[in-house]
Amino acid sequence: MNVEDRLRRKVVEVSKRLYDRGLVAGAGGNVSARAPMSEEIFITPSGLCKGHLKPSQIVKVDLDGSVLRGRLRPTSEMPMHNQIYRMRNDVNAIVHAHAPVSTAFSCANRPLDCSFYPEVIVMLGEIPLVEYVTPTTRDLASVVAKYVDRHNAFLLRSHGPVTMGANLEQAYQRMELLEDFAKIFLVSKLLGGAQPLPPGEVQKLLGLEAEKYRIELTKKRE
Repeated sequence: MNVEDRLRRKVVEVSKRLYDRGLVAGAGGNVSARAPMSEEIFITPSGLCKGHLKPSQIVKVDLDGSVLRGRLRPTSEMPMHNQIYRMRNDVNAIVHAHAPVSTAFSCANRPLDCSFYPEVIVMLGEIPLVEYVTPTTRDLASVVAKYVDRHNAFLLRSHGPVTMGANLEQAYQRMELLEDFAKIFLVSKLLGGAQPLPPGEVQKLLGLEAEKYRIELTKKRE
């Protein structure tokens, strides 16, 4: 199987997993993957249910947004995806969902404070709340650009979460983790609020993530 076929199938797989887990409904959300060492992007089409896509329906575009292959229109939020790819050479996959609980936090204009939950600190890091702009417009890409270089996940206000990764599996797992964390955060508030970690623990956890990244980078260079 060549790279294009593999990425088309993976975009379809991840889209279905999002749909089956209730992280998107119908045609909501969007998924994309970049071919390694390339400017070719494989992205979900506009208006089709994420649970029933076919590999042939995934649209091949370039970083300028031109359609290279496919009869369907790419998602209207393609400019956001392309902006992220232009800014992050280490990102080869993006997942945008309308996950109910994390999206509810974004609609309430309430950020997700991860400082009390070790797994999220290590796997996602800070999750900023991006100011509201009209969805599907090019303004969204411009606003997102202010957050991309420092974060692997963020909430679009009144819109939903976005996660990025070196590949689609990582981007998808980060989305699952973000939504599960939103549920934990909500329940902790009902129980009186999450308790802070011991002093210095957040910095220690961030150091573990930095060391892991250094090791992965060294392996890639060998």
